[in-house]
Amino acid sequence: MPIDRSLIRSIRRMDEYDLRRLMIFIRGLLLHRDGPDFKEERPEEHAKVTYRLEQVRCGKDGCTRCPHGPYWYAYWREGGRLRSRYIGKQLPEGTDVT
Repeated sequence: MPIDRSLIRSIRRMDEYDLRRLMIFIRGLLLHRDGPDFKEERPEEHAKVTYRLEQVRCGKDGCTRCPHGPYWYAYWREGGRLRSRYIGKQLPEGTDVT
């Protein structure tokens, strides 16, 4: 299956930071090709989830707008490890943040 030319042009215009992020994403796709679906990575129903509003630095050298945000993140413990998930600029309706 040929790769779309517009995709190739977009990738060629990326800076080193974005190319590395793309590489990490593709590596993850290759490693977990037959693995769990994204929906299965959500916190377990009985896990206590904490929501935090955070400012994030992008890491680009020329960025004059850092930090970016605020963005919501969910944190929970799973198997003794602290896990987190990006939620977005707004929490879904009905999410309790008390």
